[in-house]
This record gives sequence, structure tokens and C-alpha cells, in this order.
Amino acid sequence: MGEYYKPEHLAHFSQISEGQPELAEKFFAYYGAVFADGALSMREKALIALAVSHTVQCPYCIEAYSKECLQQGSDLEQMTEAVHVATAIRGGASLVHGMQMIDQVKKLGM
Repeated sequence: MGEYYKPEHLAHFSQISEGQPELAEKFFAYYGAVFADGALSMREKALIALAVSHTVQCPYCIEAYSKECLQQGSDLEQMTEAVHVATAIRGGASLVHGMQMIDQVKKLGM
């Protein structure tokens, strides 16, 4: 049985342009602009991307941004802390939705 996630896909990501080269060009131009130095450094943006990668659970992104973080000078401690920030936000978002449950329970008189 083959695996769904294929690490070799990451190296060939640019081939996604085959079906729509104009849209791919626009996406990659935008993507490049987003990750350029700006108000945030490339290092900071890579850490944010690593955290978001874990939140959306994208193995391709986790692989790419683990490498990018190291290349931008982050260490394992910083990277792990970024992942914990993402975990805290995701967990908090789940918990705060519990307020809807509490409202329903009160509304139903239980």
C-alpha cells in the first residue's frame, strides 16, 4: 500500500503551475513577497510559518519550514516554543467554543 504523503512532492511543488500557469505565477509572486524581509524578519516569518504548519497539520509545510527556520538561524528551542504557541492557540480556540455548549445547556435548562 502506498503512502498518501510523498516527501518528494515538496521538491516538485513548482509543477503545480502546469494546469494554470498564470495563477501559479501570481501565487508564487505573492508568496515570495510575503516571506521577504519587512516589518518582520525572514526568521520571524519562518517561525510563524512553522507554527501555522503544525496548526493546519501540513507535513509538507512542517518539513519545509523546519528547514527554513534552521537556515534563518532559529534553534530547536525557539522552533519548539513556536509550536507550543500554536498549540496553545488551537487548544484555546477549542475551549472557548465550549461557551456555546454552556449557553445551550443553560438555554435548555439542564
